[in-house]
Amino acid sequence: MSLKIRLARAGSKKRPYYHIVIADVRSPRDGRFIEKVGAWNPMLPKDGERVKLEAERIQYWLGHGARPTDRVLRFLDAAGLAKRPARSNPNKAEEAAKAKAC
Repeated sequence: MSLKIRLARAGSKKRPYYHIVIADVRSPRDGRFIEKVGAWNPMLPKDGERVKLEAERIQYWLGHGARPTDRVLRFLDAAGLAKRPARSNPNKAEEAAKAKAC
């Protein structure tokens, strides 16, 4: 069974609230999940209050092979639970300059 740590939307229309859940990749976004490990409320004004994580349980599931989605990985990186890979290519400018010189 392949697991994901992902967001499940809750809340009413135009008032989003998300649960951070452990779910099978085949289950629907707001469908069946194994465990709730946090929450994200994007409507709150302060960044520190927006994301709540259960660090111990997230570490457990990461150790058991659960893979976070891109958005959840941002939250885990900010909390120091996982490292997000760099998306930039530091050699890109050198390659462009080399191509331009030829």
